[in-house]
Amino acid sequence: MSKNGKIIIIGGGASGLAAALAAAKECGGRCVTVLERLDRVGKKLLATGNGRCNLTNRNAAPEHYHSADTARLADILERTPPDAVLDFFGEMGLLCDTQADGRVYPYCYQASMVLDVLRAALERAGVDVACSCEVAEVEKGPGGFSVRTRDGRAFSAARVVLAAGGQAGPQFGTDGFGTRFAAACGGQMRPLYPCLTALQCAKPNKSLAGIRAKAAARLLDGDRVLAEEIGEVQFTDYGLSGICIMQLSGLLAPGRSPKHPAVELDLFPAVPETELAALFAARTPLLAEDTAAAFWLGLLHGKLGRALWAAAALPDTAPHALPAGSWQKLAHAAKHWRFEGLTPCGWRQAQTTGGGLALTEVEPTFQFKGCPGLYFVGETLDCAGSCGGFNLHWAFGSGLAAGQDAAKHFRSSKR
Repeated sequence: MSKNGKIIIIGGGASGLAAALAAAKECGGRCVTVLERLDRVGKKLLATGNGRCNLTNRNAAPEHYHSADTARLADILERTPPDAVLDFFGEMGLLCDTQADGRVYPYCYQASMVLDVLRAALERAGVDVACSCEVAEVEKGPGGFSVRTRDGRAFSAARVVLAAGGQAGPQFGTDGFGTRFAAACGGQMRPLYPCLTALQCAKPNKSLAGIRAKAAARLLDGDRVLAEEIGEVQFTDYGLSGICIMQLSGLLAPGRSPKHPAVELDLFPAVPETELAALFAARTPLLAEDTAAAFWLGLLHGKLGRALWAAAALPDTAPHALPAGSWQKLAHAAKHWRFEGLTPCGWRQAQTTGGGLALTEVEPTFQFKGCPGLYFVGETLDCAGSCGGFNLHWAFGSGLAAGQDAAKHFRSSKR
């Protein structure tokens, strides 16, 4: 193999495209080849941010990520600031809009525009993009790397950036090659788990499927509160979903998750429990019908209210006939509605992959310590962000750093 082989990027997702363009900027597009398993690059990117593409967050910091190596994560994030991602897109002509909470979107709020900008930049730079090209094997030799595909093609590479993703979203083309290859390289792996996904419950109330409600959702370990998120909760026939539930799912990492996980919903987060009990008690004279079903008119969805009534173990009787203390019981149930037997939903529902190659296995440039010239970026690494642009920031940031470093060494090897 010749040392003059190209820089090969395996995977045409967010991190792979950033790596390709960063490398092309340093050493020219003819030196860079992207190998993409699907018939087009960037398919998963189109689904991000509900099709709006929340491409970074001004507040990217360790507390918005899940990783076993938080100290290393802090160092890496400091070296890959949001400004680097914004400058990257600004140079390509993408106008962005930053919201008050730090989320950054394309000004047109269309993920397709972000992908079109990236594709146009690849074409301008002259980067070779090979689609429908599934990598089967990567081998290191004395002169560089040999990359072979399932259809028999072979590529010579001086540097390889592995940006093949994790296991989340197989419908978008991910097949787990990236993390399997990282493990095969002998790197220390953190157990994989679906992250940013809905939660299955041991005893879901199927009658509530499709109902949404504002709530504070707390993740508990026994009776100890580990985290709280406020937002819209969606009830499903298998359990709970919604952004705030998905945020909590990131804390259910194998080996690091609570021993007795449960989710507690507070359906009236702005109202203290004693005030809520008084509010409930004062409703009885307002009812057109003195029934448990009529009690919830103007408060909650009827089905949700009836389920809450049952959770408080109140008798199905006229509200005025309830025994003393019933309103306090109902208020407590509304503030502490508990769901147990939690299991994260599978890879198809997960927005990102938790776990992966340990961050301590790569240099700050994302070069693999066990094999000079090989880089791991994006979802192959043990870093899963919360909702809000943190995962795309990690993808673009890691890709940029790896692409720049690969190009720097590639140039020096050709002198």
